Amino acid sequence: MTVRDLRPGDWPEVARIYAEGIATGDATFEVEVPSREAWDAAHLSGHRFVAERGGRVAGWIALAPVSSRRCYAGVAEVSLYVAEGARGKGIGSELLATAIASSERDGIWTLQTSVFPENAASLALLRRFGFRTVGIRERIGRLDGVWRDTVLVERRSEVVASQP
Repeated sequence: MTVRDLRPGDWPEVARIYAEGIATGDATFEVEVPSREAWDAAHLSGHRFVAERGGRVAGWIALAPVSSRRCYAGVAEVSLYVAEGARGKGIGSELLATAIASSERDGIWTLQTSVFPENAASLALLRRFGFRTVGIRERIGRLDGVWRDTVLVERRSEVVASQP
């Protein structure tokens, strides 16, 4: 497996993997894959990676700003998706480790994400990398007409937090 920067030509595979996550019903509130342009505009350009396995994109991770306000410049949201046939093979771990290192090099002090409580594998992965539960957001949104809770988790960088 190789983790590398996401390239524009990776979009068809990124979109395919994203669609697989959407289809589970436990990965996102999104119901369709956004356009490449919309996805591109929403994510930080220096923090997008793919994992290749057997010459094919098997997963992706990207960070997005949580706010345009300067005071939150060091806070980013994590999106991580692994292809259906590649789950449970360490791809998520490699991608998350890469994104954490990248974020810390760039002065990001907090990574956060919201996960459906039913997505036990994602929550376990995030906890292994030092994410802690901030709280449960009850009935925060509806998916297919059903109210869903999310678990808000965050990871504070010890490296960036110690810098002046």
